[in-house]
Amino acid sequence: MADASMVKAMATAMEMMAEEASATAKREVAMATVAEKAPVTAQRHVRADLETKLPKPYMPRAMVAPDTENVDGTWGHKHHNLSVLQQHAAFFDWDGDGIIYPWETFRGLRDLGFNVIASFIFMVLIHVAMSYPTLPSWLPSLFLPIYIQNIHKAKHGSDSATYDTEGRFIPANLENTFSKYARTVPDKLTLKEIWCMTEANRNAFDFFGWFASKLEWGVLYILAKDDEGFLSKEAVRRCFDGSLFEYCAKLPKGATKKTE
Repeated sequence: MADASMVKAMATAMEMMAEEASATAKREVAMATVAEKAPVTAQRHVRADLETKLPKPYMPRAMVAPDTENVDGTWGHKHHNLSVLQQHAAFFDWDGDGIIYPWETFRGLRDLGFNVIASFIFMVLIHVAMSYPTLPSWLPSLFLPIYIQNIHKAKHGSDSATYDTEGRFIPANLENTFSKYARTVPDKLTLKEIWCMTEANRNAFDFFGWFASKLEWGVLYILAKDDEGFLSKEAVRRCFDGSLFEYCAKLPKGATKKTE
């Protein structure tokens, strides 16, 4: 009888161990970030450790742009109860009336260090593309204003999805942009890696989004690359909340535009 009970207990224990091993294997599969028959999932690595460094990294932040090194966002940057996307645009609203006119964008670009020709071209592209979607009425305006309150309506496709459709900031998408494409130096992108990233983010037949994404990242690279030709994650993060623009505008004219 004792031997039978022992055998039964051992069988039960082995069955429980097998069930636990099976459950563990299922959990590992459920949390896997690489699929064997999808090589691109191995080529573009996503981080699985974000929650150990940043609370709820997948949760969109309305007013701050945190990352694993800046869990509370940019120190000293005032959000003024604007969304992160609105803060990004607000740098160009010189009179603070919530409306950005072309001449304000031109002035902002000049303050960032772009020459007259580049500033004019970027101004035209920005306002032609973004004015109408943000207008409070169906009637277009010859002055091509951009309304900051509606700036989320001008969000285009084929982007990094770090802004959501309401203009909030998603930390995990910023982190994964760098884990996927920063191959040369961690948390820094070369110009070639930026090109590869914008190519990978393309949505089918989204011709405007393809162009807009490359233009935006190209301009950011020109503005914020360091002396070695890298664009840092910190510079990109601060671009999203607009604090990078404030920093660059305060630099002496002719100084190298970069963030430490």
